[in-house]
Amino acid sequence: MKLNAILTPAVEGGFVALNPETGTTTQGETVEEALANLCEATDLYLEEFAA
Repeated sequence: MKLNAILTPAVEGGFVALNPETGTTTQGETVEEALANLCEATDLYLEEFAA
C-alpha cells in the first residue's frame, strides 16, 4: 500500500510529518527521523483501525 507523506519544517527546528490519508502526524529532528516516526505511527494506526 502506498501512502503519502507531507513534510514541513517545524518552527522550533526539525520537521513535522503528516500522512493525509490517516491523519497521523509526528515530528523528527531530521527528514529521515520524521519519516521513520511517521511510518511507525501510521502502522500503529492501521493496525488499530483497519477494517
